[in-house]
Amino acid sequence: MYRAPEHYLNTDANTGRLMAHARLLTKLSGRFHEIAPGGLREAAHVANYRAGTLIIHAENGAVAAKLRQLSRRLCDRLSFEGCECNEIEVKVQPKQLPFRSMTSTLKPLSGKTAGILRSTVEALPKGPLRHALDTLLQRSARSE
Repeated sequence: MYRAPEHYLNTDANTGRLMAHARLLTKLSGRFHEIAPGGLREAAHVANYRAGTLIIHAENGAVAAKLRQLSRRLCDRLSFEGCECNEIEVKVQPKQLPFRSMTSTLKPLSGKTAGILRSTVEALPKGPLRHALDTLLQRSARSE
């Protein structure tokens, strides 16, 4: 007999409460996107709900300020739909951009530059600078 994944998540008391909270957040998020003004709905999202307080994360300070001005109206509209909302707390949380690797380009040393560095290394006394320059020369690509 097939059972939906939600069945297994609802069997334990702790996961059942977690699933109920997740469903409530999903409902509140959808409702917030319905009632929030145009540009604000794309720049803010519901982050949490606890004890009648809806926590919203805004992408920047301007959006947060506008949401704070509208908080009473938004609370009233959310409460009218059957969800107890006494207060809206707005926090600024910039959107997390996906990590993009910044690959460096290999820039080879010219023969002249490599020669100058080699003579500099040989003229330096033993120490961290000499070791660092020597390592640079060994690891660097050369263009001829």
